[in-house]
Amino acid sequence: KGATAEMVRYKHEDMDDLERVLKKLPEDAGKLVVSDGVFSTGGEIVDLPSLNSIAKKYKAKILIDDAHAVGVIGKGGRGTASEFHLENEIDLTMGTFSKTFASLGGFVAGDTKVIDYIKHMASALIFSASPTPASVASALAALDILEKEPERVDKLIYNANFVRDGMKNLGFTVLEGRTAIVPVIVGNDNLAFKMWRILYDKGVFVNVFISPGVPEGRQMMRTSYMATHNEEHLSKLLDVFKETGKELGVI
Repeated sequence: KGATAEMVRYKHEDMDDLERVLKKLPEDAGKLVVSDGVFSTGGEIVDLPSLNSIAKKYKAKILIDDAHAVGVIGKGGRGTASEFHLENEIDLTMGTFSKTFASLGGFVAGDTKVIDYIKHMASALIFSASPTPASVASALAALDILEKEPERVDKLIYNANFVRDGMKNLGFTVLEGRTAIVPVIVGNDNLAFKMWRILYDKGVFVNVFISPGVPEGRQMMRTSYMATHNEEHLSKLLDVFKETGKELGVI
C-alpha cells in the first residue's frame, strides 16, 4: 500500500487461487507474491515449492516473511527457504528480532540493488529511528548462540511435539503442525475468554484468538514454546490445561 501498488489477495494457502490471481494480471506487470513462511496463528508452513513454481511461471518475485520461521525451521533454524532447499529462489526474506533473537527491530535480506532501493525509498525505514546499541548487541548474541548451538532448534521442536501429543491425548482439538506454535481449539468467543483468564490465574500465559481474527468455530488458545522449557514446565502446563478443560467442558 505504501508503494501505491495494487494489492490483490489470494485465499490462505490456496495455490490454485494464487495461480488464478496471477493469471489475471498483465503479463508485463511487475508482480510480488508475499507470504508468511510460518503462519503466526495456526503455525502452518507455507507450501513454498508450489508457491515458487507458480510465481516463476508468471514471472513474479517472492517475498517471504520469516518472523515465525527463523530459529524454528530450516537447517539450524535458517528459515523457510532453507527448509525446502530454495535459498537461491526467494527474492526477499524479511523477519523480526523480537522473537528468536529476543530483541527489537527487524531485517530484510535480498539482492544489493533491491536493498539499496528500499533504504532510499521506503518511508517506513526512512522515518524510523536506528536500533539501540543494546538491541543490536542482543540480536547478535542470540544469532551467535543459534549458530553455535543448533541443537536448540531440535529441542524447541521436541518441546512443541511433546505438548501437541499431550494435548491430543487429553482430548483437546489441536491443529497439526511441526513448528513452535501449538493451537488448541476452543470454538467459542466467551469460552475462549474464560479459559484464557483461568489459565492466566493458574500461572499459564497463552494468546487467545477469537472471531473475526479466526473463523467462527476456530477460536483458540495459541500456545508457543521455547527451547529452554523443560519437561517439568510442559507437564505442569498439560496438568493445568487438563484441569481447566474439564472445568469448562472443553474436554
